[in-house]
Amino acid sequence: MVVTLLKEALEEQYGSVSNDAVAKITGASDKPADLIRHYKNEAFPNIAVTVDLLSTGVDVPAICNIVFLRRMNSRILYDQMIGRGTRLCEAINKTHFRIFDAVGIYEALKDFSDMKPVVANPKISISQLLEEFSQEHESNTLELIRDQLVAKVRRKARSLSEEQGDQVQTVTGEQPADFVTRLLDMPVEQASQWVRDMPRLAQVLEVSTGSGGIPQVIADQPDQLRSTEHGYGKGQKPEDYLEAFTAFIKQGGNELPALNLVLQKPWELTRADLKDLRIALDDEGYNEASLRTAWRDTTNQELVASIMGHIRRAALGDALVPYSERVDKALQRILASRSWTSPQRQWLQRIASQTKSITIVDRAAIDDQGLVFRKEGGGWPRLNKVFNEELGAVLELFQREVWAA
Repeated sequence: MVVTLLKEALEEQYGSVSNDAVAKITGASDKPADLIRHYKNEAFPNIAVTVDLLSTGVDVPAICNIVFLRRMNSRILYDQMIGRGTRLCEAINKTHFRIFDAVGIYEALKDFSDMKPVVANPKISISQLLEEFSQEHESNTLELIRDQLVAKVRRKARSLSEEQGDQVQTVTGEQPADFVTRLLDMPVEQASQWVRDMPRLAQVLEVSTGSGGIPQVIADQPDQLRSTEHGYGKGQKPEDYLEAFTAFIKQGGNELPALNLVLQKPWELTRADLKDLRIALDDEGYNEASLRTAWRDTTNQELVASIMGHIRRAALGDALVPYSERVDKALQRILASRSWTSPQRQWLQRIASQTKSITIVDRAAIDDQGLVFRKEGGGWPRLNKVFNEELGAVLELFQREVWAA
């Protein structure tokens, strides 16, 4: 009866529907193993009406909807059925599954089941969760909020563009997936404080990844590329953008503590200082990508310079040099400066490689669980021994050489 009603409803809603779209799959069905194989691997059937299928070891990752039409008293059986929807399925970009409860089974068993919705209110925003997580609560409450926040961010991270992911990294120091991992690894009170110190996090995570309801206009004519140009805001040309940046650095940027370090003692700049500086500049409309594009459009030179290089060019007139070139030259000078052991030379080369990637290698980078220094070198204590307890001096020397004239 259920199969028949579903087919009739589908035809009424969508018109013609394949007769194989809905199938009864139970132990009493004809060749149930074949039906299960088709259900898992073929287009049809894609709706299974069953009594016991979901309580067996059948694994169909693409299951996105579970409909309960009968009640049961077994909490274990109920958890087994819900568990069929928890399988990840990258092929369809599955981020969640839904339960349609026509018989009140959830209410009847919610006090006995270990399977709970990660987010009690699906409409709650990341911003609200971040605000709640930043407030003072008991540990068990913070853990619940963190679980909800992690579920939201994981789902959001799958649809973020590379540029949006970089914005998250600018604020947190981590790509979205690494941010989630660190959030889970930290003691919950420490994680709450960490999030509290990132006021722009909600802004970058709440960014829309969809069309926002804007209607799509479809034309039959073939597309043509008429022209390509870059915008710098307020009708500025690329040279105007660079001039405005120079004026800001020389005048309005004096209130930024990290800016003085970039200009006077760049070897004392930490990763945290650089993150704060990037956030402050981004708020003013200046970032490495836009500066690089404006420089290229103005000079016809394609240079991948760091934000520190752009700052020193604007304020001190330093030549703009690709950052990787600065790092390579610094490495060669350091390697030639003294007799290093083989392990020391290998780690100096790794420091150079990571410097190109994250701009600054400091103690925080050495102890960062996501970087090679912690994974393969054991963090600060062990690497410090490799460099005869002089790792701090070596890192400072490296940054001095990067910015040597």
